[in-house]
Amino acid sequence: MEKQESFALRFLYHTLVGRFFLKGLSSKSLSKVCGKFLDSKMSKFLIPLFIQKNNIPIDDYYHEDFKCFNDCFSRKIKEDKRLIDSTINHLISPCDGLLSAYHIKGDLVIPVKQSEYSIFSLLQNKELANKYQDGVCLVFRLCVHHYHRYCYMDSGKKGKNVYLSGKLHTVRPIALESRAVFLENSREYTVLETDHFGNVTQVEVGALLVGKIKNYHEKYAFSRGEEKGMFLYGGSTIILLFEKDKVDISEKYFKKTENNEEVEVMLGEMIGLSHKLK
Repeated sequence: MEKQESFALRFLYHTLVGRFFLKGLSSKSLSKVCGKFLDSKMSKFLIPLFIQKNNIPIDDYYHEDFKCFNDCFSRKIKEDKRLIDSTINHLISPCDGLLSAYHIKGDLVIPVKQSEYSIFSLLQNKELANKYQDGVCLVFRLCVHHYHRYCYMDSGKKGKNVYLSGKLHTVRPIALESRAVFLENSREYTVLETDHFGNVTQVEVGALLVGKIKNYHEKYAFSRGEEKGMFLYGGSTIILLFEKDKVDISEKYFKKTENNEEVEVMLGEMIGLSHKLK
């Protein structure tokens, strides 16, 4: 399967024919058509196939009233299946997923789905990106079988949501020479003024088809573990950016990432400590 996916990506990114298809696949018009279908009753036939193929323990979720495929994909889990670590100096995972960890140094480039980003290209905001120099970047990659709702990782206040639409570049940015083309995924971010971890920027990223990201709040006072939003089909990466000396993350996560390994984590699980409350 991995070889097939690798071949498909090489075809899409590194051939003229593939580049033509990639442009069509990443178009907003196609995304809207797919989104409407997955929101419609006509997509219900996909649900049992999806559950079976991905070995989803459906009894862990509220599943009595799925009206369309996206109802299943964004299903809500039962409260006793995800416990929120309530210790205030513990950093919790905002979601289920596969975790990678990076020290933000110089022109760090992080792989996110089919793209690669510097912190600036991710946010398209130089002033905000500079605040995270020498800080920490955590990337949570959600696979299709994961729980696709996410929570706030601390208590605090948030600013407005900033949405950046995805687009396809046919000219490579200089910093990203490894790609023949460069696809910017749709994404949405906000700055969280947290009580114990400083100003954290959380980014939700959509997939190749412009993924649906559904955040519930604009400016808002939030609490630890409170549900922040959900992904519908096509959206499934969360990134947390921490300022310097605000969080302590075990070196094991960074070493795993250096070895191209990801660590499975669950929503509400402790993954780090507040630097000021050690």
